[in-house]
Amino acid sequence: MIATALDGFVIDLDGTVFRGDQIIEGAPEAIAALREAGKRLVFLSNRGNISRAMCQERLSRYGITASLEEIVLSSTVTARYLCKQAPDCRVWTLGDPGLREELESFDIVHAEQPEDADWLVITLHETLTYQDLNDAFRAVRHGARIIATNADRSFPGITGAQIDVAGMIGAITASTGAEVELVVGKPSSLMAEAAMSALGLSADQCLVIGDSMESDIGLGKRAGMKTALVLTGSTVQAPAGLWPARPDWVWPSIAELASIARDKGEGTV
Repeated sequence: MIATALDGFVIDLDGTVFRGDQIIEGAPEAIAALREAGKRLVFLSNRGNISRAMCQERLSRYGITASLEEIVLSSTVTARYLCKQAPDCRVWTLGDPGLREELESFDIVHAEQPEDADWLVITLHETLTYQDLNDAFRAVRHGARIIATNADRSFPGITGAQIDVAGMIGAITASTGAEVELVVGKPSSLMAEAAMSALGLSADQCLVIGDSMESDIGLGKRAGMKTALVLTGSTVQAPAGLWPARPDWVWPSIAELASIARDKGEGTV
């Protein structure tokens, strides 16, 4: 398949574009090459503890320009879901401040007290305290329903795998006996639909690039997109054996895109 057959690129962030505080070598150049080739891009991340504005600023530090419309986070899709399904709700959050910032950008009201919340929104909380957990516990004990930005067990950091949202969810569900009503993040159809809407393209025109077999490749396969697995994050070697959703391509890193995007003949993609 020639490079020009694909018009939209759905690009993961953690483990694909950067790992911890470090940019993955060749990522800015690959993204620039896609833009030069006239491709449409969307950055699709299960990060729910940051806002799009925060993500935009971080990408800019690495020399990558992106509009807010080209950034779709699990916090973004959670906010849109609540706007549509529960427009008058009040929420309590268990997560870093970026989650609340993103929710407020959609005019979602934060409850004054945990007991007043209709929904508890759970995401990654890298500065978690006992008080944070107990406030979330109080919200659920007083009737708040639970929605999670994602349910990933870990994410790739500089020192290796780090605990992700599943740990925050476990603390609340184990202590309250309540269940999570909705997990928004990849590989859900909510995230796939948000990505395609941002691109303005159909699934067969798009390629998902990411480091997670479960969330990135799983999302692409479920949605009918082509998929490319990079070995710079959660997955560090090509998957062996039988997988329910094998990637169409496996690349050492996203840097492969630089040459593919400029290829005028028969290419890898």
